[in-house]
Amino acid sequence: MVAGGVLGGPALSPSLPQQTYLLRFSSPLSLPSPSAARSAPKPSTAAMAVAAHCSSSPSPSDQPSLLVFSGGTAFNGVVEELKKLTTRVAHVLPVSDDGGSTAEIVRVLGGPAVGDIRSRCLRLSDESTSEALAVRRLLGHRLSLDASEAKSEWYQIVEGDHYLWNGVSRPYGETIRAFLAYFQYQILQRSSESFCFSNGSIGNFFFAGARIFFQSLDAAVFLFSRVSDIPTESLVLPVISTNDRLTLGCELWDGSIIRGQNEISHPTNGRMEPINKDCASTSKLASGIKRVFYMSSEGSNLLHEVFPAANPTVLEQLRKVDCIVYAVGSLFTSICPSLVLNGICEIIASRSIPKVLLLNGSHDRETTGLTASGFVTAITDALNRTYGDPGKSLKNLPNDYINALLVPRGGQIPIDVESLAAQGIFHVVTVDSIKDTKVGPVFEPKSLMTALADVISEHARTSFVLEKSEQAC
Repeated sequence: MVAGGVLGGPALSPSLPQQTYLLRFSSPLSLPSPSAARSAPKPSTAAMAVAAHCSSSPSPSDQPSLLVFSGGTAFNGVVEELKKLTTRVAHVLPVSDDGGSTAEIVRVLGGPAVGDIRSRCLRLSDESTSEALAVRRLLGHRLSLDASEAKSEWYQIVEGDHYLWNGVSRPYGETIRAFLAYFQYQILQRSSESFCFSNGSIGNFFFAGARIFFQSLDAAVFLFSRVSDIPTESLVLPVISTNDRLTLGCELWDGSIIRGQNEISHPTNGRMEPINKDCASTSKLASGIKRVFYMSSEGSNLLHEVFPAANPTVLEQLRKVDCIVYAVGSLFTSICPSLVLNGICEIIASRSIPKVLLLNGSHDRETTGLTASGFVTAITDALNRTYGDPGKSLKNLPNDYINALLVPRGGQIPIDVESLAAQGIFHVVTVDSIKDTKVGPVFEPKSLMTALADVISEHARTSFVLEKSEQAC
């Protein structure tokens, strides 16, 4: 493990005032001296646009570009506020979710899980017109939990008789219905499988129909993005572009293996029901998580590990964005599945840009006992592929991957400052939070965007001054 282990070093309460962290940890991203600031040229247009984001809305070309590693739920709560900071965001999401209605689609039709991608697309979709709202309402609708009621409602929707079609124009309606009908046709083709529509997402059904029709996950994302009218500069990217089913596995420190993302994070014992995200709703793991990896769809142990390739578009975006963000959410099943792929770590380590970890406000089944430095260690180990194939592992330092940490005020994760310093992470900022009844403290969206904007603009100003100083020498 890298320096600053899971429980290493004394803990500092995350509820201390923001300036406590800034005084202690601001050196690597500190502002230039007053004399240097007076003689330095003005910062870039992008940096100024970020600094002024609260009072103005810069055009997309002047906005900073971000790449966000996240899952489909936890980060959704701040997406609306993120749009005010910038719409130039590449949202990178895993395609290994096997819970909820996604699991039923994968069981019957195969292919990658699209639930997280659909969820983010809907959050980014247009709401400016009555028709946009009608399309969003249709694609965001879930069927009844009762199987017979759900099936009846589904037939109403696919036949165009449901009230949800109200407000959807004929061109939009015919486009959406065509792919819903194709999804229905694919189900009927699998006569040996009985499909359960209970709690089914209409957006997931549309997405699956488009993916199978085009035989392309990227094409399905593009179609969904256009139908829901996502800003063209916003990208929703599966971290793996595939038509195959992907299964996530994890290895615990006691050597045992758990198969399936939902079984790792929110086991339901095979019940067809909505996933309960309440932190207290699931039992603790028998042992901590050592690593996550991909395995063949029928595999059950380490001999069935597979190594899918990262989506080339994700690698392309990593090479050119202004900031990388590791978002809040399930650390090992939402964030790490995107980090363990070949090529991801190499590019991140090579970039001299802000690399920001948004720390969760509370523990969950996956992270019991972890401190802030433990989160950093887990991300570093995933990117370095520390516990995988020795021939593919790296030894980059934690601060090659993370150089700033944003912490929700009053959060439950101990901020072990000495261990973070040993990892080379000195820029830690406390952000105002709000209380979520299910998961505890979460970032207050506007405050989070202000803090993120400050990190980006500060780095841009410092880099600009350093570059000019080097040129002068």
